[in-house]
Amino acid sequence: MLNTKLMQVVFESEQLLSEYLEREVTVDFYLPSPVVDSTEISLLLINDGQDLLKMPFTEILENLYEQQKMQPLLCVGIHCGPDRKMEYGIASQADYLGRGAKAGLYTKFVFNELLPYLRKKYNVPQFKEKAYAGFSLGGLMALDIVWNHAHEFTKVGVFSGSLWWRQKGYDDGYTDEADRIMHNQVRAGKASPWLKFFFQTGLLDEKSDRNNNGVIDSIDDALDLMMELKRKGYPAESIKYLELEDGTHDVPTWTKAFPVFLEWGWGK
Repeated sequence: MLNTKLMQVVFESEQLLSEYLEREVTVDFYLPSPVVDSTEISLLLINDGQDLLKMPFTEILENLYEQQKMQPLLCVGIHCGPDRKMEYGIASQADYLGRGAKAGLYTKFVFNELLPYLRKKYNVPQFKEKAYAGFSLGGLMALDIVWNHAHEFTKVGVFSGSLWWRQKGYDDGYTDEADRIMHNQVRAGKASPWLKFFFQTGLLDEKSDRNNNGVIDSIDDALDLMMELKRKGYPAESIKYLELEDGTHDVPTWTKAFPVFLEWGWGK
């Protein structure tokens, strides 16, 4: 096991020109240093990487290393673009308003442009393991990528995820059972036993309660999705749920939750 106590985080930022997205993508790299053996380093991709700059993200990582609570992890923050609601979503199906229509192109950017670039930049042919995380709609996109490319990943982190993503409007005959797209995808898919899931919600994430059961929709949607995963055979120890009593839909809440996620996923 590497001694991470003296490990520091080197920050770099670059612009990648994506042919799929037809734009430059800002990508931030949080590299633990020193790492002598590249086979010891894992990779975490993070959607809405611009939000990491609003946290003390480097400090979060260095504190965990200092306390010997985390194994070496290359974190890659992928900034969203101006067309965020089109690039994030579910690749196989846009929502009822046509949002997420470019999610398939975003997925291709990740696999065909970003990952090859990372392997070349850091001279790592194969990471110890790969994981994906994101905030809000970026969390939904991370979950969609991991669920549909499970052979590439071991974990996913969904912070205040947009799990309400639906194929019908509320006034068009919508039901929870039939129209939440991510829930349908899990229900129709096959389990990959090695995958582990982290979901975070906050009691103040929103105020909407479409079924008037006294529980806000973001929590209902997360709990229902976890139930779908359990029906697929995932054991309780493969699913971590963090509900913050004072949690809101914002960066300060995700700043509190992220160290819990990192220690859950890569703790010693």
